[in-house]
Amino acid sequence: MNRGSLLLIDDDRHVLDSMADWLREQGFEVFEATCCREAIQQVEQRKLDLVLADVRLPDGDGFDILAHCRQHHPGLIVILLTGYGTIETGIEAVRAGAFDLLTKPLIDEELHLAIQRALAQRQVLAENRQLKEQLDLRFGLENIVGRDHRMLRIFDMIDSIADTRATVLVTGESGTGKSMIARAIHRRSGRRNGPFVEIACGALPESLLESELFGHVAGAFTGAVGEKKGKFLQADGGTIFLDEISTASPNMQVKLLRVLQDFEFEAVGGTKTLRVNTRVILATNEDLSRAVAEGRFRQDLYYRINVINIELPPLRERLADIPLLAQHFLEAMCSETGKRMSGYSEDALAALTAHAWPGNVRELQNVVERAVLLGRGPRIELADLPPRITAGSPLPAAGSLGRPLKAALDGPERQIILDALQSHNWNRHATADALGINRTTLYKKMKRLGLQETRAASL
Repeated sequence: MNRGSLLLIDDDRHVLDSMADWLREQGFEVFEATCCREAIQQVEQRKLDLVLADVRLPDGDGFDILAHCRQHHPGLIVILLTGYGTIETGIEAVRAGAFDLLTKPLIDEELHLAIQRALAQRQVLAENRQLKEQLDLRFGLENIVGRDHRMLRIFDMIDSIADTRATVLVTGESGTGKSMIARAIHRRSGRRNGPFVEIACGALPESLLESELFGHVAGAFTGAVGEKKGKFLQADGGTIFLDEISTASPNMQVKLLRVLQDFEFEAVGGTKTLRVNTRVILATNEDLSRAVAEGRFRQDLYYRINVINIELPPLRERLADIPLLAQHFLEAMCSETGKRMSGYSEDALAALTAHAWPGNVRELQNVVERAVLLGRGPRIELADLPPRITAGSPLPAAGSLGRPLKAALDGPERQIILDALQSHNWNRHATADALGINRTTLYKKMKRLGLQETRAASL
């Protein structure tokens, strides 16, 4: 039974053969090396669980092998061996990243215990990494709720482009969730363990924005008493999200173009060229092609940032998602405040669905949070919603939820079911599951709302 693959490194052939034979008897697969050069070749060529390296070697030492493993194979555990063990050497080994430092001559039980501990830790670390990857894949889109067919296509696009370095431009009206899309791309990419740095370009004047993005050296301008690390450098190895990019001045656009082309820049007042490995995601609620035509945005920068464009639809065009989002925000707010509310009355939900939502998802979230805080009943009622939402939706008299409300609900209900049918290619079974109703109910609703004729007309 193979208990793990080990690389044993020692320039004393007698010691090397003796230890290798004993380790093989314990069930390990053992590879051997007598110098640093040979050891590094083995590390690169083989799939190893553990490295056991003597500190003193003819062409270097075990610390060189440790440094190589830490840089190129950070998950590979290294135990150092020495015949001249001191407290200082032990501290140095641990600080350099070694799992342990064992003193020769080795006692079999001591070596066996150290290997068991190292492999157990490696397994725990591997399980933690796997769990984190699963969580990232599952929750990378955690706050982006939607079954609208356009949102489903966006989710597919995020999965396709997340693990590339391509620049992404996210467009859409204010409040549609551009920042959440950027974070989802980052969390589903190989850069998920790196930093995610966000900056709103429109919130800062040009002089301050340049310093925020690129940093500055001491004395670069009045008040610059020390050096400052810019956002691009902070995002090295991760992702930088530049929101409101349309507000960048012509001078700033030139500097951004250089960064996006070469990923290098100088700090304000500095002469040293800095290079970064950063994924860039940008966002705007403005039509950049129109800004280019009007001369307000550089054409070369527009083509450089518009490599991949994710266009978010406004909420008023996602009627099927309004009940889902409303319930999502309700549950989140109840969890935060400790209140117990189960959902919405029919007339409240009808008013939410009929509203135009100029502020999009952000406006809906604010409305739901207000309703939860002000509501006193077990669910959100029409009276709990602000006047701008209920305008045109008169409060029903007690016991009079009759034809006017039913008629008001038919329009949004028809659109919700139609969007769900289109999203599932008119598969009724999948549509019923997605809507949380049985197929018989779906058939009846389709017939009542004239959706069977819509299907026939589209064929």
